[in-house]
Amino acid sequence: MRRWNGWGEASVEMALPTSAKSLLVELLGPSAPLVDAKLADVVARVPRSRLAGIDHALLEFDAETRVRHARGQSLPDWLALRSGEIGVFPDAVARPESGEQVRELLRLAVEHDFIVIPYGGGTSVAGHITPARSKRPIVTLALTKMNRLLDLDEVSGVASFGAGARGPEVEAQLRARGYTLGHFPQSWELSTLGGWVASRSSGQQSIRYGRIEQLFAGGRVETPAGPLDLPTFPASAAGPDLRELVLGSEGRLGVITEVRVRVSPLPDDEIFETLFLPDWTRAFECARELARRRIDLSMLRLANPAETFTGLRLAVDEGQLGWFERWLRLRGIGADKCMLTLGYTGDHVAVGEARRQSRAILKRYGAAAPMAGKLGRKWAHGRFRYPYLREALWKLGYAVDTFETALDWSRVDGYIRDVEARVGKALAACDDNGGANRDEPVHVFTHLSHVYRQGSSAYTSYLFRVGEDYDTTLERWRRIKAVASQAVVDWGGTISHQHGVGRDHAPYLKAEKGELGLSALATVFGRFDPDGRMNPGVLLPQDEP
Repeated sequence: MRRWNGWGEASVEMALPTSAKSLLVELLGPSAPLVDAKLADVVARVPRSRLAGIDHALLEFDAETRVRHARGQSLPDWLALRSGEIGVFPDAVARPESGEQVRELLRLAVEHDFIVIPYGGGTSVAGHITPARSKRPIVTLALTKMNRLLDLDEVSGVASFGAGARGPEVEAQLRARGYTLGHFPQSWELSTLGGWVASRSSGQQSIRYGRIEQLFAGGRVETPAGPLDLPTFPASAAGPDLRELVLGSEGRLGVITEVRVRVSPLPDDEIFETLFLPDWTRAFECARELARRRIDLSMLRLANPAETFTGLRLAVDEGQLGWFERWLRLRGIGADKCMLTLGYTGDHVAVGEARRQSRAILKRYGAAAPMAGKLGRKWAHGRFRYPYLREALWKLGYAVDTFETALDWSRVDGYIRDVEARVGKALAACDDNGGANRDEPVHVFTHLSHVYRQGSSAYTSYLFRVGEDYDTTLERWRRIKAVASQAVVDWGGTISHQHGVGRDHAPYLKAEKGELGLSALATVFGRFDPDGRMNPGVLLPQDEP
């Protein structure tokens, strides 16, 4: 059973070492958790649906279903669910099983003048699926029943899926036929194929398989103006590519119902290795060289010293960590160490050659590899568990969140240093509603997780103490988010490399697209959705008519 007020399955917990609490106190000061609302109490406060008079088999009105589809997984969503102060609920939830039923729901939306919010796995961390207050009723359209492999063209390497297929469903159906999509975002266990397309997702092994825009070959979108079919081509020069309108459209055009993707035969071999480099300067240059030499890696993930320190302390017991760090010090790797995880995927010969080429470069930068294979396998085994860290930290009275961008190599290092300094001071002179100001620390750290010849993503996490109440905690998040987003804009980074825009990043999109660009997008959305009923306010601000 999915948690109603947090990430993932209720039965899954992320265990922290006994030393974790003392580390948090050392970094941030003592804290105490806030009281969580109970599901039954929240369900009891759900208002009567404004569509309750409609008798239609596809619309579900029960209160708990509406609660479970009211929010995503951004930190504001988390705080709303944990406090029970959810605000706006969808008036109904629909779970269609076919494109025909989606079309029927869009016709019903016109007839009864309601807003439609497309909903995949509910994993959005940018406010994509959070209903805003509206004069019109709201229906959340959940697609997870549309999860089957519809067709597999093995000659062309193209598979067609219902857009609601979650990551494990995609891979299980392909692997049964000897194929893989190879798209593994951190939300892979819960997020959906249609959601990946709608938010321009990037998987952890994108160096080999490509981001979703390289994998997305075509499909079908049901829009209020009619269906949009996107045929598949290996390449085309027939004008602007309409797939690009759908990629990153975040539900503003319509509902993605079918996704055609380029798939690959299952690899013969796959190895993950974790190594350590002496300091950030050498680690950064090593990562850049590995990317620019186009070595046949499937993944490169480099943690800066702060993230390496934090990750090890939150994952490994102090006793075990002590002997491990002594071993590293004997090899010249001390407190400034950086952890590098590499993935090699392909046939045995290609994997062997890629490892040989990488080792030559790693040696020049002073890398040490104690138990490289064992640590790499441990990372691979737990790579989809990181989001559960929020639950573990919450129980101790601490909040964790992330933001990410991508920049050219010439700006990556300067940006990371600057944004970490700004975020670390974001809660200076923090007023906890009691009139007393104090400097509230924020612990911040960054890794590179997607590298390109031109540049890299920069994925930053931060920890802070919860406030004395939910409102104070939300205000702390808002201050940090504003500081971080402004730093991204100042350094010329994209406001989102992999999480999309949603509501949280929409105020900063103008800096990236420009006035004319935003106007062009609004015109396109208006052509497909003339009444503005498809997820209004997401990606681009839109006044409610």
